[in-house]
Amino acid sequence: MNDSQTYDSVAHLVRDAQRILFITGAGISADSGLPTYRGIGGLYHERLTEHGLTIEDALSGRMMETHPEVAWKYLAEIEANCRGAEPNIAHRLIAALERERAGVWVLTQNVDGLHRAAGSTRLIEIHGTVHRLRCTECSHARNVPDFSGLRLPPACPVCGGVLRPDVVLFGEMLPERELARLEAVLLEGVDLVFSIGTTSAFPYIAGPVWWAQQMGIPTVEINPGDTEVSRLVTHRLRHRAAEAMPEIWKRLHPEAAEG
Repeated sequence: MNDSQTYDSVAHLVRDAQRILFITGAGISADSGLPTYRGIGGLYHERLTEHGLTIEDALSGRMMETHPEVAWKYLAEIEANCRGAEPNIAHRLIAALERERAGVWVLTQNVDGLHRAAGSTRLIEIHGTVHRLRCTECSHARNVPDFSGLRLPPACPVCGGVLRPDVVLFGEMLPERELARLEAVLLEGVDLVFSIGTTSAFPYIAGPVWWAQQMGIPTVEINPGDTEVSRLVTHRLRHRAAEAMPEIWKRLHPEAAEG
Protein backbone atom coordinates (compact mmCIF):
# COMPACT_ATOMS: atom_id res chain seq x y z
CA MET A 1 0.00 0.00 0.00
CA ASN A 2 1.49 3.36 -1.00
CA ASP A 3 1.33 6.54 1.12
CA SER A 4 -1.74 7.93 -0.65
CA GLN A 5 -3.65 4.70 -0.14
CA THR A 6 -2.60 4.54 3.51
CA TYR A 7 -3.77 8.12 4.05
CA ASP A 8 -7.10 7.27 2.39
CA SER A 9 -7.47 4.23 4.65
CA VAL A 10 -6.62 6.17 7.80
CA ALA A 11 -9.02 8.98 6.87
CA HIS A 12 -11.76 6.39 6.39
CA LEU A 13 -11.06 5.01 9.89
CA VAL A 14 -11.16 8.50 11.41
CA ARG A 15 -14.39 9.32 9.59
CA ASP A 16 -16.10 6.26 11.05
CA ALA A 17 -14.69 6.60 14.58
CA GLN A 18 -16.40 8.49 17.36
CA ARG A 19 -13.96 7.61 20.14
CA ILE A 20 -10.30 8.16 19.24
CA LEU A 21 -7.27 8.05 21.54
CA PHE A 22 -4.24 10.04 20.38
CA ILE A 23 -0.99 9.08 22.14
CA THR A 24 1.70 11.70 21.60
CA GLY A 25 5.36 12.14 22.42
CA ALA A 26 8.22 14.51 21.79
CA GLY A 27 8.03 14.06 18.02
CA ILE A 28 4.82 16.06 17.72
CA SER A 29 6.36 18.99 19.58
CA ALA A 30 9.55 18.76 17.51
CA ASP A 31 7.47 20.24 14.70
CA SER A 32 7.02 23.32 16.92
CA GLY A 33 10.79 23.64 17.20
CA LEU A 34 11.13 21.84 20.53
CA PRO A 35 14.00 19.38 20.84
CA THR A 36 13.38 15.78 21.75
CA TYR A 37 14.62 14.57 25.14
CA ARG A 38 18.24 13.77 24.26
CA GLY A 39 18.62 16.81 22.07
CA ILE A 40 17.27 19.43 24.46
CA GLY A 41 19.12 22.52 23.27
CA GLY A 42 22.17 20.33 22.71
CA LEU A 43 22.66 20.63 26.46
CA TYR A 44 22.87 17.04 27.60
CA HIS A 45 23.50 14.86 24.59
CA GLU A 46 25.68 11.99 25.78
CA ARG A 47 27.52 14.05 28.37
CA LEU A 48 27.31 14.97 32.02
CA THR A 49 25.95 18.23 33.37
CA GLU A 50 28.35 20.77 34.82
CA HIS A 51 27.66 19.24 38.24
CA GLY A 52 29.12 15.97 36.96
CA LEU A 53 25.70 14.31 36.95
CA THR A 54 23.69 12.54 34.32
CA ILE A 55 20.59 14.50 33.39
CA GLU A 56 18.55 11.65 34.87
CA ASP A 57 20.21 12.23 38.26
CA ALA A 58 20.00 16.02 38.02
CA LEU A 59 16.29 15.87 37.21
CA SER A 60 15.33 13.20 39.72
CA GLY A 61 12.76 13.41 42.48
CA ARG A 62 15.53 12.70 44.96
CA MET A 63 17.55 15.69 43.73
CA MET A 64 14.49 17.93 44.06
CA GLU A 65 14.11 16.76 47.67
CA THR A 66 17.76 17.08 48.71
CA HIS A 67 19.20 19.79 46.42
CA PRO A 68 16.32 21.65 44.80
CA GLU A 69 18.68 24.35 43.54
CA VAL A 70 20.43 21.74 41.33
CA ALA A 71 17.20 20.29 39.94
CA TRP A 72 15.83 23.77 39.32
CA LYS A 73 18.98 24.88 37.47
CA TYR A 74 18.45 22.27 34.75
CA LEU A 75 14.68 22.57 34.73
CA ALA A 76 15.12 26.30 34.08
CA GLU A 77 17.68 25.67 31.31
CA ILE A 78 15.31 23.28 29.55
CA GLU A 79 12.33 25.61 29.93
CA ALA A 80 14.36 28.56 28.58
CA ASN A 81 15.33 26.53 25.50
CA CYS A 82 11.67 25.68 24.87
CA ARG A 83 10.13 29.06 25.70
CA GLY A 84 8.00 30.74 23.09
CA ALA A 85 7.03 27.58 21.22
CA GLU A 86 3.54 27.56 19.74
CA PRO A 87 1.24 24.65 18.85
CA ASN A 88 1.79 23.41 15.32
CA ILE A 89 -0.73 22.19 12.76
CA ALA A 90 -0.76 18.66 14.22
CA HIS A 91 -1.70 19.94 17.69
CA ARG A 92 -4.38 22.18 16.19
CA LEU A 93 -5.95 19.48 14.02
CA ILE A 94 -6.17 17.05 16.92
CA ALA A 95 -7.96 19.76 18.89
CA ALA A 96 -10.25 20.41 15.89
CA LEU A 97 -11.19 16.72 15.79
CA GLU A 98 -12.11 16.93 19.48
CA ARG A 99 -14.49 19.79 18.67
CA GLU A 100 -16.13 17.66 15.96
CA ARG A 101 -16.85 14.63 18.12
CA ALA A 102 -17.25 13.93 21.81
CA GLY A 103 -14.93 10.95 22.18
CA VAL A 104 -11.50 12.30 21.22
CA TRP A 105 -8.84 12.05 23.94
CA VAL A 106 -5.12 12.85 24.04
CA LEU A 107 -2.65 10.92 26.17
CA THR A 108 0.60 12.89 26.04
CA GLN A 109 4.02 12.40 27.56
CA ASN A 110 4.89 16.02 26.78
CA VAL A 111 5.03 18.58 29.58
CA ASP A 112 5.12 21.60 27.26
CA GLY A 113 1.38 22.37 27.39
CA LEU A 114 1.08 22.70 23.61
CA HIS A 115 -1.95 20.42 23.31
CA ARG A 116 -3.80 22.53 25.87
CA ALA A 117 -2.70 25.74 24.13
CA ALA A 118 -4.07 24.35 20.85
CA GLY A 119 -7.48 23.82 22.45
CA SER A 120 -7.50 20.17 23.52
CA THR A 121 -9.50 19.71 26.72
CA ARG A 122 -9.87 15.92 27.01
CA LEU A 123 -6.23 15.69 27.90
CA ILE A 124 -4.27 13.19 29.97
CA GLU A 125 -0.90 14.79 30.77
CA ILE A 126 0.72 11.66 32.13
CA HIS A 127 4.03 13.43 32.92
CA GLY A 128 2.43 16.68 34.12
CA THR A 129 3.06 20.21 32.87
CA VAL A 130 5.80 22.79 33.40
CA HIS A 131 3.16 25.51 33.44
CA ARG A 132 1.92 24.59 36.90
CA LEU A 133 3.97 24.97 40.08
CA ARG A 134 3.08 23.25 43.34
CA CYS A 135 4.51 23.47 46.83
CA THR A 136 6.47 20.52 48.18
CA GLU A 137 5.22 21.28 51.71
CA CYS A 138 1.58 22.43 51.44
CA SER A 139 -1.32 22.35 48.98
CA HIS A 140 -0.55 25.68 47.29
CA ALA A 141 -0.31 25.59 43.49
CA ARG A 142 -0.37 28.16 40.73
CA ASN A 143 -0.10 28.38 36.95
CA VAL A 144 2.76 30.21 35.25
CA PRO A 145 3.30 31.05 31.56
CA ASP A 146 7.04 30.35 31.89
CA PHE A 147 9.91 30.49 34.40
CA SER A 148 11.12 34.00 33.58
CA GLY A 149 11.41 36.20 36.65
CA LEU A 150 11.38 33.28 39.10
CA ARG A 151 13.94 33.31 41.87
CA LEU A 152 15.36 29.78 41.89
CA PRO A 153 14.41 27.70 43.68
CA PRO A 154 11.12 29.60 44.12
CA ALA A 155 9.53 29.76 47.56
CA CYS A 156 5.89 29.11 48.34
CA PRO A 157 4.11 32.38 49.26
CA VAL A 158 1.94 30.51 51.76
CA CYS A 159 4.34 28.39 53.81
CA GLY A 160 7.81 29.22 52.51
CA GLY A 161 8.40 25.71 51.17
CA VAL A 162 10.03 25.02 47.81
CA LEU A 163 7.86 25.26 44.71
CA ARG A 164 8.44 22.75 41.93
CA PRO A 165 6.97 22.19 38.48
CA ASP A 166 4.08 19.74 38.55
CA VAL A 167 5.94 17.21 36.40
CA VAL A 168 7.09 13.64 36.92
CA LEU A 169 10.81 13.69 37.62
CA PHE A 170 13.06 10.67 37.18
CA GLY A 171 12.38 8.02 39.81
CA GLU A 172 8.92 9.36 40.68
CA MET A 173 5.58 7.62 40.38
CA LEU A 174 3.08 8.53 37.69
CA PRO A 175 0.09 10.60 38.89
CA GLU A 176 -2.73 8.32 40.00
CA ARG A 177 -5.39 10.73 38.76
CA GLU A 178 -4.07 10.65 35.19
CA LEU A 179 -3.65 6.88 35.23
CA ALA A 180 -7.26 6.55 36.42
CA ARG A 181 -8.46 8.79 33.58
CA LEU A 182 -6.61 6.68 31.02
CA GLU A 183 -8.09 3.51 32.50
CA ALA A 184 -11.58 5.04 32.32
CA VAL A 185 -11.11 5.97 28.64
CA LEU A 186 -10.05 2.44 27.77
CA LEU A 187 -12.84 0.88 29.81
CA GLU A 188 -15.41 2.98 27.97
CA GLY A 189 -13.86 1.71 24.76
CA VAL A 190 -12.26 3.39 21.75
CA ASP A 191 -12.76 2.92 18.02
CA LEU A 192 -9.26 3.95 16.93
CA VAL A 193 -5.82 4.56 18.51
CA PHE A 194 -3.11 6.84 17.11
CA SER A 195 0.53 6.76 18.24
CA ILE A 196 2.25 9.97 17.14
CA GLY A 197 5.86 11.02 17.60
CA THR A 198 6.75 8.62 20.40
CA THR A 199 9.16 5.71 20.59
CA SER A 200 6.63 4.06 22.96
CA ALA A 201 9.49 2.95 25.21
CA PHE A 202 7.34 3.18 28.35
CA PRO A 203 4.88 0.32 28.97
CA TYR A 204 2.03 2.71 29.80
CA ILE A 205 2.50 4.39 26.39
CA ALA A 206 2.83 1.20 24.36
CA GLY A 207 0.11 -0.51 26.44
CA PRO A 208 -2.96 1.07 24.81
CA VAL A 209 -1.64 0.12 21.35
CA TRP A 210 -1.01 -3.46 22.46
CA TRP A 211 -4.47 -3.54 24.08
CA ALA A 212 -6.10 -2.24 20.90
CA GLN A 213 -4.34 -4.89 18.83
CA GLN A 214 -5.60 -7.61 21.16
CA MET A 215 -9.14 -6.22 20.93
CA GLY A 216 -9.10 -5.96 17.14
CA ILE A 217 -9.24 -2.15 17.23
CA PRO A 218 -7.41 -0.39 14.36
CA THR A 219 -4.25 1.50 15.21
CA VAL A 220 -2.21 4.11 13.35
CA GLU A 221 1.41 5.12 13.91
CA ILE A 222 2.78 8.44 12.66
CA ASN A 223 6.55 8.43 13.08
CA PRO A 224 9.48 8.68 10.64
CA GLY A 225 11.38 5.92 12.46
CA ASP A 226 10.76 2.48 13.88
CA THR A 227 9.38 2.23 17.41
CA GLU A 228 8.30 -0.32 19.99
CA VAL A 229 4.79 -0.46 18.49
CA SER A 230 5.60 -0.34 14.78
CA ARG A 231 5.07 -4.08 14.38
CA LEU A 232 1.72 -3.93 16.22
CA VAL A 233 -0.14 -1.19 14.37
CA THR A 234 -2.50 -1.79 11.46
CA HIS A 235 -1.44 1.37 9.58
CA ARG A 236 1.98 3.09 9.47
CA LEU A 237 2.78 6.56 8.18
CA ARG A 238 6.52 7.23 8.14
CA HIS A 239 6.14 10.98 8.33
CA ARG A 240 6.34 13.79 10.84
CA ALA A 241 3.13 14.74 12.62
CA ALA A 242 2.91 18.16 10.94
CA GLU A 243 3.11 16.46 7.53
CA ALA A 244 0.71 13.60 8.21
CA MET A 245 -2.15 15.26 10.07
CA PRO A 246 -2.94 17.81 7.31
CA GLU A 247 -3.02 14.96 4.77
CA ILE A 248 -5.58 13.13 6.89
CA TRP A 249 -7.56 16.32 7.53
CA LYS A 250 -7.87 17.28 3.86
CA ARG A 251 -9.30 13.85 3.10
CA LEU A 252 -11.85 14.34 5.88
CA HIS A 253 -12.65 17.88 4.69
CA PRO A 254 -12.07 17.99 0.93
CA GLU A 255 -14.19 21.13 0.66
CA ALA A 256 -11.73 22.97 2.94
CA ALA A 257 -8.78 21.73 0.92
CA GLU A 258 -10.39 22.95 -2.31
CA GLY A 259 -11.13 26.33 -0.74
